[in-house]
Amino acid sequence: MNILKKKTIIVAAASLLWMAAIQIGFAKPPAGGGAASHIQKGIELAQQKQYDAAIAEFTKAVEANPKDPRGYTNRGTAYRAAARAAEAAGDTAAAATRYSAALADFSKHVDLAPKDASPYLERGQTEYIMRQYDPAVADLNKALELKPNDPLALKFRGAVEIGLSQWDKAVADLSAAIQADPNDPISYDRRAWANRNLKNYDVAVADYTVLITKNPNDAEHLVKRGATYTSMQDYEKAIADYQAALKLKADDYDTVQRLQYVQSMLAAKNAPPAPTPSPTPTPGPGLFTPMNVGIAIAALIIIAVLVRFLTRGKPEEDSHIIR
Repeated sequence: MNILKKKTIIVAAASLLWMAAIQIGFAKPPAGGGAASHIQKGIELAQQKQYDAAIAEFTKAVEANPKDPRGYTNRGTAYRAAARAAEAAGDTAAAATRYSAALADFSKHVDLAPKDASPYLERGQTEYIMRQYDPAVADLNKALELKPNDPLALKFRGAVEIGLSQWDKAVADLSAAIQADPNDPISYDRRAWANRNLKNYDVAVADYTVLITKNPNDAEHLVKRGATYTSMQDYEKAIADYQAALKLKADDYDTVQRLQYVQSMLAAKNAPPAPTPSPTPTPGPGLFTPMNVGIAIAALIIIAVLVRFLTRGKPEEDSHIIR
């Protein structure tokens, strides 16, 4: 298994976590009839996840009092929740239509109450879900300008900055969000992810440890801390985290593979060094080299000349001719 694919898996899981964090926050009207009663009924229907019926009630509220921005924002929030439900069901066309309707309603609230931070925050959240990061940053900046240090706006701006790979900015915003709301686990999780991308592994481990301490039965953050230890090549601690996660969720195939990978890396790290091979002697030149052949021929010529010289003038055994 390619361990490099793990990063994609973690990012996907993080996106789902953020989706779950976007709660339905409706603006409740004052007691009374007309538009107020439709808004109240719409809120009740939306809380029961009857989003289409809720949208119909909010529409009646808008028609009864088109100058009340709460009707638009409540309907926009219901549209966004309906869009998420459509996405979960695989109906991307319906989701896109509902997201667009939500943006239009939040924009109408901005037109009616431009000094109210809430529609900028709601529109920014929706743009974040739609991965429209640049307009989301602009809206969240405006929300924080109107309502400084709002933890929700800081958290979502940090999320958008992660989407833009602006890791330092994300860490700063999420740290401010944690300071404003130290009990929000998602801000710790996202800050840890941003720090992992900055290779600030010790800081990321600290955030995951906070989450594990608060919820020891959360296998997800044990796995994430184990992955961080793996990046640090601290394989023993990574193995301990993966094993603890598998005790909580034994059938997690992904964690099993992570554990096997880290165990193999630890084994390789602890393996004794391979013996240094003895150098192979370089064979010397063969006997029949061009130089040796040349020397042999020269020697034969010299010997032949010497023999000729020494035997000059001697009679041969079978001839009396003097040479």
